[in-house]
Amino acid sequence: MTPTDTTRDGLSDRGLTARLELARWQLRLGREHGMLPNPDLPGDLWSPEAVADCTERVGAVKAAFGADPPIGAERAAVRLAARVRMDVERADVEVLVARDALEVVSTYRDYPLYLLRDLDALAPATVIKVVRARKGPLVESVDPRGAARILAWPRNTFDDVAAERDLPVDRLGRYALTDIQALADDTDLKRRVEQSRRHAALLKAKREEEQREESVRLWLDACTAYLDRRTAEPPPILTLRRAMKSLVTARAQAEAHEP
Repeated sequence: MTPTDTTRDGLSDRGLTARLELARWQLRLGREHGMLPNPDLPGDLWSPEAVADCTERVGAVKAAFGADPPIGAERAAVRLAARVRMDVERADVEVLVARDALEVVSTYRDYPLYLLRDLDALAPATVIKVVRARKGPLVESVDPRGAARILAWPRNTFDDVAAERDLPVDRLGRYALTDIQALADDTDLKRRVEQSRRHAALLKAKREEEQREESVRLWLDACTAYLDRRTAEPPPILTLRRAMKSLVTARAQAEAHEP
């Protein structure tokens, strides 16, 4: 525990989340929903009594909000689109809230946030009804952005596949919804796209790893220069700490994308 986590008087946010094995967002939601007490000491610290109170309530917080952090309307729409295989938009998510089908669990910079499990619990028919009402006569077609959203692909990936398959478009440049849904059902295509995505992510992670390694080498060069009296100033230790922390993260990400 670092000196900023606790004092003789109480526990900080950071120290409390570590003690309770909570994520910071879980602590924030627990406080917002009145499930956890607010800090009761100056400097936003929790007293031992408040910590004990939080300890008794932590199970209820984890049960209420789960382990996945909430997401905004745009990501919620993408998640729903892939699930119901229609081009769900941010506005559809807002309509679902207005109809009391979906709960806003919190906000971030005034933007509403939603729990993944609340989104996954929505009946597909409820979501589809909202999308159909918004699209009207365009319900059987989707634009390229909507198609990529249904498939949960990057836009450039969809554009490449659409050109490869020579998918027809109407006078508005829109694709037939059935054609996009057929792509979603193509298991070989999905496997190929996923392999391509993982390969691209691996290359990006490897580049990041190489950059972080170079930062550490530069610090070592500066340290050697100081030892050899070629410079009067030693390199800051804080620079090495940051570089090593970034390197550890980059290597973990690269390993996660390895075949």
